[in-house]
Amino acid sequence: MSGLAVRRPRREAPGPGPMPEAVLRALDISIGRRVSSLLAGDFRSHGLGAGSELAQVREYVPGDDVRRIDWNVTARTLVPHVREFVAERVLTTWLVLDASPSMLFGTAERRKFDVAEGVALAAGHVATRHGNALGVYQFDGVTERLTRPAQGRAGLLALLLALRLQPPSEGATASLGRAIARVDRVAGRGRLVILVSDFRGPRDWERPLLQLCGRHDVIAVEIRDPREQELPDVGELWLVDPETGRRLRVDTGSKRLRERFAVAAQEERQEVAAAIRRAGARHIVLWTAGDWLRPFAAGLLENGVVR
Repeated sequence: MSGLAVRRPRREAPGPGPMPEAVLRALDISIGRRVSSLLAGDFRSHGLGAGSELAQVREYVPGDDVRRIDWNVTARTLVPHVREFVAERVLTTWLVLDASPSMLFGTAERRKFDVAEGVALAAGHVATRHGNALGVYQFDGVTERLTRPAQGRAGLLALLLALRLQPPSEGATASLGRAIARVDRVAGRGRLVILVSDFRGPRDWERPLLQLCGRHDVIAVEIRDPREQELPDVGELWLVDPETGRRLRVDTGSKRLRERFAVAAQEERQEVAAAIRRAGARHIVLWTAGDWLRPFAAGLLENGVVR
C-alpha cells in the first residue's frame, strides 16, 4: 500500500500523510470480514439475491459492450441502458468523491481533499481484493468523471487516475445531490457505496441520499477542518467562500462573535449528521488535524460496517 502514491507531496498539497502498514492490514482484515458477510447475505439486503444478480439494468457508460444494450429500456427512457451480469460472490463498491473547491480548504496538517485521497486509497485497496470490483465517480462542479466498475488491479488503477485530477481553486459550485442521483442511476442495486464529502453548501443531497440508501449500503464519510468550527482570535480577517467567491470581513477579536460562530457551526453540523442518519447511511467524521486512518477504521467498527 505504501507504493500507492497519488502525487508527490507539496507544501500546498501535502497529501494524506502516513498510512501505517499495521493499520492498513487491520482495516483490510476487518473490511474483508464484512465483505464475506455481505456476500453471504448477512446484511440488510437491497438486492435480488445473495451474491448473484442477473440482468441488472443501468445507464450506458462509454466503453460498455454495445451487445449488452437493453433496447426495450432504452426505447422507454430514450437513454441508452445496458444489461449487467454480476458474477457469483463478487461485491461491487462505488466510491463517490467530492472534489469541489471547498475540499481544498485546510488549516491543520492537510487539506480536506488530502484526507479524502487517503480514504479513497484505503477503501479502494481493500474493496478490490479477491477479485471484487470498484467503480469511481468524482465531481468538482466543473467536470464529472465516472469510471465503471472494474475488478482487482484495474479498479484500483482507475481510482489512481481519478485522484490525479486536481480540484478547481474556486468559483465552481458542485451539486452533491446531482452526484448522488447520478451514481444511483448507474449502480444497479445492492452495492456498497462510500460517499466522501465535506457536506458543505446547498442541502440538495438529502432526498437523493434517502433514495440511494433504499437500494444500497451507504457509508457517508464527512471531512471537517477545525477552523470551520471555531474562529481564532487574530483580529480582522477576510472569510472567503471558495465556491462562490463571496467575501466577508469579520473582527475575530470579538469574543461574542467567536462564541456565536462556534454555536452556529456546531448546530449546522448536527443538522447535517441528523440528515445523514435519517437517510439510513452510516456516518463517519474525520478531521484534517491528526491521524485520520485509525479514526476511519474505528468509525467502521462503531457503525457496524465491519465486525
